[in-house]
Amino acid sequence: MSQIEIKDVSRTFGKRTVLKDISLEVEKAEIFGLLGPSGAGKTTLVKCIAGIDEATSGSVRIGGVTMPDLNLMKRIGYMTQSDALYEELTAEENLDFFASIYGLKGAAKKNRIHETMKLVNLQGDLKKRVAEYSGGMKRRLSLAISLLHEPEVLILDEPTVGIDPVLRQSIWEELERLSRNGTTIVVTTHVMDEAEKCGRLGMVREGLLIAVGTPDELKERIGASNLEEVFIHYGGVKQV
Repeated sequence: MSQIEIKDVSRTFGKRTVLKDISLEVEKAEIFGLLGPSGAGKTTLVKCIAGIDEATSGSVRIGGVTMPDLNLMKRIGYMTQSDALYEELTAEENLDFFASIYGLKGAAKKNRIHETMKLVNLQGDLKKRVAEYSGGMKRRLSLAISLLHEPEVLILDEPTVGIDPVLRQSIWEELERLSRNGTTIVVTTHVMDEAEKCGRLGMVREGLLIAVGTPDELKERIGASNLEEVFIHYGGVKQV
């Protein structure tokens, strides 16, 4: 059984259809990337996987459990595209709040807070109010929060926007380590070198899943030399 099973998922908002009959399976410990132009439906799809949103029709199952499921959601890490942080609190207070929600206590909680903040290179800014953080720092804090409870499934929506290349590399090294240790990761990205690091990619356009394969398979399928050409081909983006 696949870790994530998406079957015939559609999502409508009023008369607007954002997802159209998407079916997809993601294996345990896989890093699966969703690639597509802005407005393609990637964020809506990952929200349905995370249980934040519910499909209008079709089903999403994680480990055989139909989403949304409150107990299962505690075992999922989810990083939104827009940072969901309490700006009047310090970074440490934000981390402490979310760690408590995830059931972390005592020394284990304290250790995870320091480990995740070290990973995103914010350990020197723990006591700073989030309102004083730059946009890139807020992204890094959001990522730290999603990793706090060492989730079985990690869902990241454009996680490295506004993050410098050196730190992006260390974050991807951590994602690869998590994958090797059994975490299933779904990530949306516009960054081609990040897409290359994914085991498989799903190309999304206008709410449709139009191609799935490894980066090499997708390039081979259309005779492309790089993923940028694949993105342009499947995304329907015209070169100027």
